[in-house]
Amino acid sequence: MGVSRNSFPIDAAGHRLHAERIEPRPVSPGADGTTLVFLHEGLGSIGQWRDFPSRLSERTGLPALVYDRWGYGKSEAFSLPRATGYLHDEALIGLPAVLEACRIGRTILVGHSDGGSIALIHASRHPERVRAVITEAAHVFVEEVTLAGIREAVEAYAKTDLGKRLARYHGDKTDLVFHGWADTWLSPAFRDWNIEDCLPGVRCPVLIIQGIDDPYGTPAQVQAIARQIAGRAEPLMVRCGHTPHAEARDEVLEAMAGFIRNCLEEGERERERAEWSRTGERTNPTRSRRP
Repeated sequence: MGVSRNSFPIDAAGHRLHAERIEPRPVSPGADGTTLVFLHEGLGSIGQWRDFPSRLSERTGLPALVYDRWGYGKSEAFSLPRATGYLHDEALIGLPAVLEACRIGRTILVGHSDGGSIALIHASRHPERVRAVITEAAHVFVEEVTLAGIREAVEAYAKTDLGKRLARYHGDKTDLVFHGWADTWLSPAFRDWNIEDCLPGVRCPVLIIQGIDDPYGTPAQVQAIARQIAGRAEPLMVRCGHTPHAEARDEVLEAMAGFIRNCLEEGERERERAEWSRTGERTNPTRSRRP
């Protein structure tokens, strides 16, 4: 058991991005060409996931892709101001281009915060590609608690070493990353942002994880997702803040791995039923005859 990690550049949707591919040893027999794709938060990057993607890849036997979205980490910088539709752009333009560049077909999307919202939007438009979704602290509408939390982050950025800590991951793009997130979410134009209309298009199973003490969202986000998606919903409230995979790593790793195993087993049963049906039609000579 174990994994290998390899870094490489991606040219996607006109931008130069940084990515890492994770390969488990061995790959699960039930993988069926499925890749875990990790989508980071609004201030995130590959580095801020730490070793969590490797651990989940190893536990599930699925290969994984982790990448810095446009403007983050080691990827090419964006410019300000950001469009209020940037999450839709990432879900419907950026992510499809990344998957095409990496020759990835079927996916299980693992999205944190902004990344969770991107995962839901993408899954709603590409149900044939997305086998399952895991969200952590995803937003589907704007709450006052979210805005209050962002205002506190703005104050911390001005008065504490938050900027220096983010610069470890984003370098000279740190101001762009922070203001691209905070200024967009706090703008009057973003106040009515809402993706609930996408949720009925999400047909796959979704594990919906939220921290009980998340300063950026309430259980109303989880309830809205669970109530409106077409696929099976598995809500999970965890005693932590905004970053469950870091603050409650073992519990979240176990929950994600179990959810993924169930999805793979369901897929295997579906393939067996389809093969049985196809073979039965071919081998039963009476099926096509009239009495």
